[in-house]
Amino acid sequence: MAPSCRDRLERALARIADPKGEGARACLTVYTEPARAAADAADARAKRGAPLGPFDGTIVSIKDLFDVAGERTRAGSKILAEEAAPAKADAAVVRRLRDAGAVIVAKTNMTEFAFSGIGANPHFGTPGNPRDRSRVPGGSSAGAPVSVADGMCDIGIGTDTGGSVRIPASLCGLVGFKPSKRRVPTDGAFPLSHTLDSVGSIAKSVAACAATDAVMAGEEILPLEPIALEGLHFGVAEGLPLDRLDDTVAAGFALAVKRLGDAGVHITHETLPLLDDMGEINAKGGISPYEACGIHRDRMNRRAADIDANVRVRIVRGCEITPEAYAGMVRDRKRVVQAMDAWLAPLDALLMPTTSIVAPTIAEIADAKTFAARNAAVLRNTSIVNFFDLCAITLPVQAPLPVGLMLIGRNGHDHRLLRIAAATAPLLGA
Repeated sequence: MAPSCRDRLERALARIADPKGEGARACLTVYTEPARAAADAADARAKRGAPLGPFDGTIVSIKDLFDVAGERTRAGSKILAEEAAPAKADAAVVRRLRDAGAVIVAKTNMTEFAFSGIGANPHFGTPGNPRDRSRVPGGSSAGAPVSVADGMCDIGIGTDTGGSVRIPASLCGLVGFKPSKRRVPTDGAFPLSHTLDSVGSIAKSVAACAATDAVMAGEEILPLEPIALEGLHFGVAEGLPLDRLDDTVAAGFALAVKRLGDAGVHITHETLPLLDDMGEINAKGGISPYEACGIHRDRMNRRAADIDANVRVRIVRGCEITPEAYAGMVRDRKRVVQAMDAWLAPLDALLMPTTSIVAPTIAEIADAKTFAARNAAVLRNTSIVNFFDLCAITLPVQAPLPVGLMLIGRNGHDHRLLRIAAATAPLLGA
């Protein structure tokens, strides 16, 4: 007999409360009694044979930047924890999750304002990576993978502006899905970049991410049928995405590509001239830094010293970008987004390592220069997906430390990408 939702929740709450675990650093708010009430309601529906659907009773954590009615939305910031007005309503995805029967157990820790891929937070602590507690979990959705891997929930909900779902999933050995931006509403999610923000999920399986994505996109949850891999055409992205990989990542990626080839996938090695266009456009400063400056200008003027120094320096750079340069970046991006969609049309998926390095240690990123270098390394490949408005999923690959294989699909081809991922994941041995 399967355990009840309440029994599963109590085990999750015990993991969060364990003083020897990462609960205090991973979960900034714990909804103990509301979660128990939701679990009991799910069990009651199941007992009378009237569940809300296949997601009913799923235990979920949500990133600290999603609005919950009546609460201040911190977004990993002590300034917002002190000053933010209580949210008037739940974020759109939170509402959809509740309507599907999700049991929301906690709000999870994150990089302040979601503005780095490392996952460190000087205000609320940095959760240890579940595979090696001396290492960072990746970010910005730092608490989400720890909550999933450590049994505090079934699914972690995060946001992804440049990789903030896929990076922590990859560095912690989990599955992370970033949908096409337009499919999932960002209403009620504290913004980093209105242009690039998207909402995704972290879980232990592709099927769990697919079901969560359907709920958040307002779609029906359908069975995830793996697609036949033999005869599909995957492109390995050459050039920048394979530059300066550490040895563990390089070996893991080579293993993944070989296993796909052995499964009958037609593998070609592709150069992407459009990455040069992306580099030229971002040389003007980048879209997300400029938009982040606009969001945080007042806080920067009043309380800059209270902002994580590694985040503050990135916002300062955004404030140096002129409105004319920003308008040019937005205009030029639109052109290359269309060009990339056409370029990807002959491929079933594009392949890259999710990150170019394994998770850095918490000790090494204490140095600001090392932090900046490691942050650039983990964001490099994932940010390509956001810039070109694509969908992508990271799958864990067999390796001594977690390594992710990123499968990338065209905008709007999310369901097909998830079917491809479902067929690919069992080959990777993780």
